[in-house]
Amino acid sequence: MSTPNSPAHVTLPTDKELVLKVIPMPGDCNANGDIFGGWVMSQVDLAGSVLPARRVQGRMATVAVKEFIFKQPVRVGDLLSFYAHLSHVGRTSVTVEVEVYAERIQRQGRYIKVTEATLTYVAIDEAGRPRAIPPEISGN
Repeated sequence: MSTPNSPAHVTLPTDKELVLKVIPMPGDCNANGDIFGGWVMSQVDLAGSVLPARRVQGRMATVAVKEFIFKQPVRVGDLLSFYAHLSHVGRTSVTVEVEVYAERIQRQGRYIKVTEATLTYVAIDEAGRPRAIPPEISGN
C-alpha cells in the first residue's frame, strides 16, 4: 500500500526486453545517501546499448540522450531492472527507450519506476565515421 509520500507500485513491462539487472553499492552514493544520478546514467547507457548492438553488428557510439527523467531516488541495495526496446532504426542510427524499475530491499516483489530515458546510438566504422546499419536478418 502506498502512502501520500511513497510511489505506487507497478508491474514490470511485458512489451520491452530485460537487458540488465544490477544492485547499486555504497560506493555509488552521494552525500545524501542516494545513488549518484551519473552512476544511474552510466548504467542506462550500458543497458540502452544492448539491443542496438545486436542490430548494428559492429562498433557504435552514444550520440544523444534525448530525454532522461529521474522519477524516484535509487538507494543502496535496490535491485534495478533495466528494460529496453528499439523505437527507431535509421540508416546509421538506432534510438532506444529504456525504463528502470527498482525492487526495494525491504519490499521484495514490488517495483517502482525510478528512471526512463531515450538514447540514440550511431553505427561507426574503424575510423569513427558513421556507417550504414546492415539490413535486418529474418528471424532475429
